[in-house]
Amino acid sequence: MGHRGVLGVWLRRGLLGSALVVLGVLALSHFVRVRYEHRIVPLSTAPESPVVLVFGAGLAPGGVPSAVLAQRLDTAIALWKAGKAHAVLVSGDNSDRFHDETRAMRRYMVERGLPEQAVLGDDSGLSTYDSCVRAFTVFQVRKALLVTQSFHLPRALYIANSVGMDAWGVAADEGLPSTRRYAVREMFSRVLALAMVLLEVKPTYPAERTATLGR
Repeated sequence: MGHRGVLGVWLRRGLLGSALVVLGVLALSHFVRVRYEHRIVPLSTAPESPVVLVFGAGLAPGGVPSAVLAQRLDTAIALWKAGKAHAVLVSGDNSDRFHDETRAMRRYMVERGLPEQAVLGDDSGLSTYDSCVRAFTVFQVRKALLVTQSFHLPRALYIANSVGMDAWGVAADEGLPSTRRYAVREMFSRVLALAMVLLEVKPTYPAERTATLGR
């Protein structure tokens, strides 16, 4: 076999290997996406739960919640006012002292009518995975309504239910056109979430603070 023939064999092997990797990523991402999709429900039919878990999504200039985060918080407020939950746990990243995400989230909700004692904050929710694991292990959340946008909700539900929580999801963008803006990133994030669950990865701050939500 000549030099070109050898190169051709390796090229075909490389293409085949790449195709298998892509197919594997697609299959695993699809599994995570559909595993708990039956637990995504409209706000009006969401089951009553002790707590609503809201994931951080960054702050806008001035230290106020970003548009995406405000959408999540508004949905959580609607759930609480509808009697669907007794408390709200806002989970965000406060690793930067100039970026106090959970404080901004709590202030936003209190200003809109929630009592301070009904809004707890986890300032060590550095990722979706950390937020879910810490909600279960640190805050002792056993049943919750997860609130985030529809593109993110399947991954959050997969993590929360996989670590032992009885979690249901309400999309913050319910009734709005879906976006493909985060499709590629979310595909890889789902696979990473699957690996972290299987490996039982510890959150960055496994027990930095303790609290217990009501019943």
